[in-house]
Amino acid sequence: MKVLVTGGAGFIGSHIVDALLENGHDVVVVDDLSTGKRANVNTRARLYQVDIRDEQALDAVLAQEKPEAISHQAAKANVRESMVRPQLYAEVNILGSLNLLELARRHGVRKVIYASTGGAVYGEPEYLPADEQHPINPLDPYGASKHQVEHYLYIYRKHFGIDYTVLRYPNVYGPRQDPDGEAGVIAIWTALMLKGQPTVVHGSGEQQRDFVYVGDIARANVLALERGGGEIINLGSAIGTSINEVFDLLQETTGYGLKREHGPAKQGEVFRSYITREKAESILGWRPTVSLAEGLEQTVAYFRS
Repeated sequence: MKVLVTGGAGFIGSHIVDALLENGHDVVVVDDLSTGKRANVNTRARLYQVDIRDEQALDAVLAQEKPEAISHQAAKANVRESMVRPQLYAEVNILGSLNLLELARRHGVRKVIYASTGGAVYGEPEYLPADEQHPINPLDPYGASKHQVEHYLYIYRKHFGIDYTVLRYPNVYGPRQDPDGEAGVIAIWTALMLKGQPTVVHGSGEQQRDFVYVGDIARANVLALERGGGEIINLGSAIGTSINEVFDLLQETTGYGLKREHGPAKQGEVFRSYITREKAESILGWRPTVSLAEGLEQTVAYFRS
């Protein structure tokens, strides 16, 4: 199958490109390279440097390549930035996605796999692990913008026959995550620890998050090409891991010699957030296979190199 991956030069997107190629698919990448890197893109994929907001340029790519499916990973994804630049997040994440859907309709795309967020859409959890039926109460424009596109996907399936699978991601980590970009704590700490620089745990460190290795996320995207039509699916581990536990594992893996330092808690941060995997197991045949300890070893090895 020919698959177009938006954001395919980014951290998660580039791993999806690799997984698709490994499974015999023909892959086209669209990325504006604002945060993605050309070096991340597998040489067997064709890269177009295009912004998803640029209708004319994107139309030309779809007209030439005629993909059967789209894996839509491109997005602005910094929660704190979204609080100060909400219009930008609506423009890229909502209007950019709507632009893509319109062109998908025009060019006969069969299916869209959409990267949503399993933390930011739910907001403050009413129960844990949060499942797909959990109330949607995003606390920031990033989460709101990602959720809005889920509604458009339903509309385009209902009226235009474009199938979709929404994948709600947990905290994804692994090789190629940029510690200076839209990064999570694992990439940031790994870079600092390997340089022997001070690290800061914000708050008590007992906050819990759902960490899933990027290779497992990429595998789910490949499975979703043929499964999960019209479904919204969490890709969680269903396990909450404390920030202190992550620090200790990374300290051991990197050989970091400095003590843990604690700073002020981040304002507005959800204290505990982790999501289910049962629906992913039943519909996609997916569950995480890489343990946190193993995933951290692979991540540290990448940063060392």
